[in-house]
Parts: sequence; structure tokens; C-alpha cells
Amino acid sequence: MRMRQSLAQFEEEFHEQAAEEMERRERLRRQAVKRSRVRRAEKVEKHGKLRFIGLVMAILATSVLVTFVMFETLARLIGG
Repeated sequence: MRMRQSLAQFEEEFHEQAAEEMERRERLRRQAVKRSRVRRAEKVEKHGKLRFIGLVMAILATSVLVTFVMFETLARLIGG
């Protein structure tokens, strides 16, 4: 009788530990997924900022170049 009781207790404890371990693994998996999403969002935001800065620099460079060429051409037309 005592052997059966201790075996039943052992089984019950085993099932409880298995359930706890499954919950722990699931919690760790959810945390990893959340961290991955956060890292991805940060990466996308960083690349977006760099692209925006590149676009602004290209527009500014184009504006300066066009202005310089326009005044140079105007000076040659008037002076020549």
C-alpha cells in the first residue's frame, strides 16, 4: 500500500514538474519572440532614418549643383 502511494505521489509530482516545465518553455519562447520583434522594429527604424538622411543629402546636393550650373550658364550668356 505504501509503495503504491509513494509511486502515485511520484507520478503526480512528475506530471506537475512536466507541466511547469512546459509553461516555462512557452514563456521563454514568447519572450524570445518579443525580443526578436523589438530588435527587428529597431533595425527597421534605424535603416529608415539613414535612408531619410541620405535622401535629404541627395536633394540638397542636387539643389546646390543645379543652382551653381544655372548661375554659371547665366553668367556665360550675359558675359559672352
